[in-house]
Amino acid sequence: MMYSIKPEKLEEILKSFQNRRIIVLGDIMLDEYLWGKVQRISPEAPVPIIEVNSTDYRLGGAANVAMNLSVLNAKVDLVGVCGKDTQAEIIVQQLKKREMPVEGIFFDPSRPTTLKTRIGSVSQQIVRLDREEVAEIDNSIQKEIFNYLVKIIPLCDALLIEDYNKGLLSFNLITDVLQLALKHKKMVAVDPKYSNFSSYGGVEIFKPNYRELESYMGRKLTDQDDFERSTEELRQRMSIKHLVVTKGSEGMYLFSENKPVNHLPSFAREVFDVSGAGDTVISALTLAYLYDRNIETAALIANHSAAVAVAKKGTASVSIEEIWDSFNAPK
Repeated sequence: MMYSIKPEKLEEILKSFQNRRIIVLGDIMLDEYLWGKVQRISPEAPVPIIEVNSTDYRLGGAANVAMNLSVLNAKVDLVGVCGKDTQAEIIVQQLKKREMPVEGIFFDPSRPTTLKTRIGSVSQQIVRLDREEVAEIDNSIQKEIFNYLVKIIPLCDALLIEDYNKGLLSFNLITDVLQLALKHKKMVAVDPKYSNFSSYGGVEIFKPNYRELESYMGRKLTDQDDFERSTEELRQRMSIKHLVVTKGSEGMYLFSENKPVNHLPSFAREVFDVSGAGDTVISALTLAYLYDRNIETAALIANHSAAVAVAKKGTASVSIEEIWDSFNAPK
């Protein structure tokens, strides 16, 4: 079934974003982009020599989700862990530049801030270097984070958990935080990775991508029927209200209580870079869903947001104006 939104309703939903306060709990990262020219091959090994002429830093992981929400005019509390290093300083600077609070960032000098360095020439990425520590964070820091959430969860409209399996979200912290959100009747949306998949039972929105779904199931889904049947069984088993599966160029699939599976095709006209598109989807989906709890409308808005995001170079945010323009672009 295809859904559409009347322009006046869309305007109302997009305007409602500015009244929302969202907590983003998750793995904070920094994306570093080194761009240059390849003019020769190294005499030491058959690899290109890149003369770097520009360096760009962007917020990644949960920090990118927080940035996406902020660009969509929501108030955001980012909660997570960084190392005590230059990368953490850059993250704090970027958040302050957007007037976003940094009280929810906890520093652990024993681990580095996750840094993903992409090296490329012109528009072609050549290699990515990851520097990170994925061991579980110290119990004392978990307690500090939980105590901070106890103070701010009553003040928020929704909790958005961005799990990249980088050590922040332990089974105990997830369990305690979900109970806290339930106690205060707060909507919870989760963007999971496969390691903690089964810890998120009972949440309202759960948004894995297709590959993460297969990883969790431990097998390749053989065809569309297998995908739909297995995913609906998973939704019921985990007591999830809305399970949203993103599937790249195919768009997204919605699995909801008492409703048939709904497929929303992608609106992307050109795909330049898919990095961070999932962050854009969960941000727009959460904000739009808070308007009237209509998952189809929220998913349609999120789908248009993704179409804008993938047409940009690198990890990017999407504005309200760009979502509006995507809806009004010639079909």
